Amino acid sequence: MSQLQHPLKAGVEQLRSAILASNDQITEQVKWNAPSFCYGGVDRATFRLQPGDLFQLILHRGAKTRDDSAEFRFEDTTGLLEWRGPDRAVVTFHDVADVQARQATVVDLVNRWVST
Repeated sequence: MSQLQHPLKAGVEQLRSAILASNDQITEQVKWNAPSFCYGGVDRATFRLQPGDLFQLILHRGAKTRDDSAEFRFEDTTGLLEWRGPDRAVVTFHDVADVQARQATVVDLVNRWVST
C-alpha cells in the first residue's frame, strides 16, 4: 500500500482497514498488485484498481470457477452488487464519498460472502 499511486488511495485504505478489522478470520495478501482478502486460505474478495478513476471490490469464490457455481446463491438486498457470473460480483467506487456512504454495507456484504 505504501507504493500505491492511485487517486482514490484514501478510499482503498479506508475500506481495506474496515474489512480487516471486521473479522479476525479474514487475512490479506497481494493479488493483481492490490489487496486481496482470504477466508479459510481461499481468496474471496480482491480490489481492482484499474482504471485509475475508480476502483472495484470483486467478490469471488477463488481463482478458478468452481464446479458448484451454477448452484451458488447469494442474496444481495443492497443492490450494490453487479453480477459478472453466477458466483462473481463487483462493487464499484467512484470516489471517497462512495466509500464513506457504503462502507458499513460493503463490509457486511464481504462478511456474508466469505461465509458462503
